[in-house]
Amino acid sequence: MARNRHYGRLIEDLEIISAGAEGKSIGRWNDKVVFVNYGAPGDVADVKVIARKRKYLIGEIVNLKKRSKLRTEPKCAHFGLCGGCKWQHLTYEAQLKLKAQQVTDSFQRIGKLDFPEPGAILGSEETFQYRNKMEYTFSASRWILQEEADKGDAIDKDAVGFHIPGRYDKVLHIDTCHLQSEPTNAVRKWFYDAAKERNLSFYNIREHQGLLRNLILRNTIDGQWMIIVIFGEEDQGRAELLDAFCEDFPEIGNVLYVINTKQNDTIYDLDVEVHKGQDHIIETIGDRSFKIRAKSFFQTNPRQAKTLYDVTKEFANVQKGEVLYDLYCGTGTIGLYLSENAGKIVGVESVEQAIQDAYENARMNGVENTAFEVGDMRKVFDSGFIEKHGAPHVIVTDPPRSGMHKDVVDQINKSGADRVVYVSCNVATQARDLDLMRDHYRIVKVQPVDMFPHTHHVENVVLLQKI
Repeated sequence: MARNRHYGRLIEDLEIISAGAEGKSIGRWNDKVVFVNYGAPGDVADVKVIARKRKYLIGEIVNLKKRSKLRTEPKCAHFGLCGGCKWQHLTYEAQLKLKAQQVTDSFQRIGKLDFPEPGAILGSEETFQYRNKMEYTFSASRWILQEEADKGDAIDKDAVGFHIPGRYDKVLHIDTCHLQSEPTNAVRKWFYDAAKERNLSFYNIREHQGLLRNLILRNTIDGQWMIIVIFGEEDQGRAELLDAFCEDFPEIGNVLYVINTKQNDTIYDLDVEVHKGQDHIIETIGDRSFKIRAKSFFQTNPRQAKTLYDVTKEFANVQKGEVLYDLYCGTGTIGLYLSENAGKIVGVESVEQAIQDAYENARMNGVENTAFEVGDMRKVFDSGFIEKHGAPHVIVTDPPRSGMHKDVVDQINKSGADRVVYVSCNVATQARDLDLMRDHYRIVKVQPVDMFPHTHHVENVVLLQKI
């Protein structure tokens, strides 16, 4: 019981002093750090403790006594419930400052690095309707709001929306999401209404049954659209439903579907079928074009992706005939964007479909000097790989949030590359990895880029020069 002695305690007049990990704000009470949901530096609030860990407490604001000057009114009616846009209560200027501070803090505290002053963070021109991909979940287990329960009326348990954080079996029914342009909300609402009219079942994740399971919407800057409907079972009504959708939304050129009867939501091991149109859309960034399929990874803020790629291109400064390695290359976007002067582009990615797409993107852009390989980066990227493809002059690495395995870092250190450009979506793991490179490379430039307004996430690009 001692470990839980603070649970439910009300901490009065807690001052929020800074922003912390995962979008939480930070206060201090006695000798404890208190992480607070949806706080803002400068707030003074009464905070209820909802969880206790060995070294810190987690709380929620029950009475905001002094509003921070960094606060603004959230645009979304679902703010605080759906789990996304955790910083929507902060002005965008404040968001950018806090993200830039994340970079500096991580480099100083985690990596204990020597680094030049980062460039001013590059903000996103669009702070709403910037995403080119949204994923919604159909559910027979809707999250019931307190005001709905208080009315005592019969409540429809079906929903289309987002999972409640920490509740895999509960979905918040979404009215309007502001992250993707229309007709994203109209499409989602259409499927909800059409399913109710036709008495089609919504997926029950506990019982693993139900027809309608997930809905993915992808679009491009120039207005191409693709939707992918994931069905939880075979059903004769599927074709009629999709035909009706196509009739009501003729502007959606590509309608696809997947049958997923597994007990997990991933579709990467499943076939995607085309009901209408093609199996892809084409996005153009700068002078390069890229095919995007149902399973393709692609930067979800395409306008800001150009900013990110331009920074990467400037830092890499690929000279005529140089060998460029593109680690964690995905569908080849960064390598192909930087390919103008390269004598050879060598990419590595763990997803086989992504490598197939990378070769197709290379052909579509007339880039012939490529070699893409599929496999576990730790196992593929070794001395034999370098002997096979030639020593790199430049390495660009864009790993997942977990960063690079130590073996990959070691191989980069041994590679002899003159320059390394490290693109990261997690400055904490980036700082950790850079610490392992300090004896071989020095940090020359640091440039944060905001790809995801209203979230705590920040992309960061670092140029390293061989010592």
